[in-house]
Amino acid sequence: MVDVLIIAGSTSDQEIIKKVEESLDGKASFKTEVCSAHREPDRLKEIVKKSDAKVFICIAGLSAALPGVVASHTKKPVIGVPASGKLNGLDALLSIAQMPKGVPVACVGIDNGVNAGLLALRILGKG
Repeated sequence: MVDVLIIAGSTSDQEIIKKVEESLDGKASFKTEVCSAHREPDRLKEIVKKSDAKVFICIAGLSAALPGVVASHTKKPVIGVPASGKLNGLDALLSIAQMPKGVPVACVGIDNGVNAGLLALRILGKG
């Protein structure tokens, strides 16, 4: 059982993944997966459904569908981390922040993996 499952949409998000992992290290258990909501929707659904994590952190750029798709498959808290991209991350930020009613996703700042980890710790009562 892990406290936090970190899901990145691409291996290019490695620097943000590292920041999330460092903020959680020694304070909460975690696992990291790389899975694209667009290219691997069935695999993503399986990862979420089989996970025993208490909180999900999703790192995504461009259209940033990943956090919303994860939130559609779980009732557990989902934190979205918009990644820099074509519009300096503003496209991803707006995609994550503007989830439709019924699909709640917390959103931290662009590339701010540290705050995502710290928010997860607070949700878990560990920070």
